[in-house]
Amino acid sequence: MSRRDIILQAEGLSIGYGSKSQAAMIAEELSFKLEKGQLTCLLGPNGVGKSTLIKTILGQIAPLKGSIKMNGKPLLNIGYKELSKSIAVVLTEKVRLGNLTVRDLVALGRTPHTNWLGSLSKQDQLIIDRAIRLTHISYIQDKVLSELSDGQLQKAMIARALAQDGDLLILDEPTAHLDLINRFEVMQLLRNIAHEEEKAILLVTHDLDIAIDTADEFWLMQCGLPLVIGTPEDLIVNGQINLLLPSERLSFDKMTGKVLTSSDVNYPLMEGGDYLIFWMKLFLRKIHSTKVNSISKISIIDDPFSIYIEKQENHFRFETFNDFKSFLKD
Repeated sequence: MSRRDIILQAEGLSIGYGSKSQAAMIAEELSFKLEKGQLTCLLGPNGVGKSTLIKTILGQIAPLKGSIKMNGKPLLNIGYKELSKSIAVVLTEKVRLGNLTVRDLVALGRTPHTNWLGSLSKQDQLIIDRAIRLTHISYIQDKVLSELSDGQLQKAMIARALAQDGDLLILDEPTAHLDLINRFEVMQLLRNIAHEEEKAILLVTHDLDIAIDTADEFWLMQCGLPLVIGTPEDLIVNGQINLLLPSERLSFDKMTGKVLTSSDVNYPLMEGGDYLIFWMKLFLRKIHSTKVNSISKISIIDDPFSIYIEKQENHFRFETFNDFKSFLKD
């Protein structure tokens, strides 16, 4: 990694509100960097200061201590217009700008680069075309925003940010209003943009499972503590991912990548494929039946799917988990 790959860097950053003499400190001693070609996810509980950190990075709030540099230049020395050419932002709030078409919205990303009349040059149009193509929304570029689904609108907002053509994209919970499929699509789109377009992307998210699949780096933010920074895989293996979990009854399962609740279920001996045993254990945790304690063995067959149990020298067979549930509840 060369210095030119580092888009934004902070050292010893303290953030909060008020003056330095009468400050409401939210977080301190934060040090981090954002690099080209990398998707970084900022995670942490509500109220921990994620939004304050983002506002500080955007220059909307002055740091109480420490420094932030954008492309090697102190952030406080960069004017608004220059900064808007370097950083593009996509916020959580839904945007429905009257009768604007998708292309009109994307074109707004060129505003920092146009003259006072807002005239778009041929080069501007080419950049708009590319942003639309990269986000796979060519088929809706002439639709008005009110006709779009939430997923389509979010992709259009990302295209607008791309058209701004800055080195850094910052997104606040870009999957917050989306269904499962669109959440995966948007996160994969952002990963591709970071890698293929050499953009530094920082996003705030609560979608831990999808973030694990797509992010290059995690920033874990906790009350009053420095950022914990690392690849998702390192944080999972060393157990620091559990810092995100608010209760001792919750733990991150390293084998499955899922957050699980602690359980006092005594599992019987199980035979079957690894994935079948995993789903059987999850099933038994949810059922929480005392009858499980009298089962000596469970065998799970994949094809045709069958559940065989041994209980006090008796044998039973079930064709579905639902049948087994009825048996445990009788």
